[in-house]
Amino acid sequence: MNKLENLIEATKLNELLGKKEEKKKCCPVFWVLAIIGAVAAVAAIAYAVYRYFTPGYLEDFEDEFEDEIDALLAAYDGVNVTIPYKLSVIAHLKNIEGDAKIFGAVNTVNCKTLTGDNTDGLGFTLMLKNNGVDVCGKEALVLGAGGAGRSVAKKLADSGASVYVYDKNAENALALEKEFNGVHALDTVSDKSYFLIVNATGVGMHKTEGISPVGENLLGLCAVAVDLIYVPEKSEFLKVAERLGKKIINGKAMLFYQAYYADCIFFGLQPDEEQAKKLFTEYCEVVK
Repeated sequence: MNKLENLIEATKLNELLGKKEEKKKCCPVFWVLAIIGAVAAVAAIAYAVYRYFTPGYLEDFEDEFEDEIDALLAAYDGVNVTIPYKLSVIAHLKNIEGDAKIFGAVNTVNCKTLTGDNTDGLGFTLMLKNNGVDVCGKEALVLGAGGAGRSVAKKLADSGASVYVYDKNAENALALEKEFNGVHALDTVSDKSYFLIVNATGVGMHKTEGISPVGENLLGLCAVAVDLIYVPEKSEFLKVAERLGKKIINGKAMLFYQAYYADCIFFGLQPDEEQAKKLFTEYCEVVK
């Protein structure tokens, strides 16, 4: 059995329940699925893989991706895709729809039609809405212009915000500025007042856990701090903002909501924001 097959087998729920019983994670996952069914399955499995498998293990599949992806798409009715495969999977699809056309990245594949979509931006927007964050007419700073930052910047601009993007690779930020109205590239981050600051980088997780991409001076000037990281649940970026009395939001809701929208695509369902909010509330009550 190759590495990709190993990962697929490892993400089956019975394996998750058995291998992590000592950490008491099996019961939350089991009851989440029992209560809210398939809508939460994608989020639960994605969280579990992210939480329990090391980045190095996942990176081992990069060399095998091109050899294995077509067989994977043929074996399932639907597949969710994450980094680093959101771009490379497109070459194996017949069509891309929705936000995937705008972002140039796919996170949801309907394998029956080989059609790719992207629900990241929808998940982010609903996360802000359900946390009472209205960005219309306000200024927002997005740290990171990669796949996640791209989705976030576009959705913030669509919501009426003036969006400023910083990336350590200045060309990435400039590309967003040229492509999307209302998005401005920064070549440096200064201590300026923003209503919202979003960490769309990987700083704060894995080997950089305990590090914030920006300091207290900048965070002290914002009203809301959002970190797309959901493991750890409270990154150093959010800890600093919380100490300064700011509203903080981590990426768990975005993960759940993008999975909700993905399941709506898989099952041909009309998304319902109130239903999504209710399911996420139930999910959080169980997974504590």
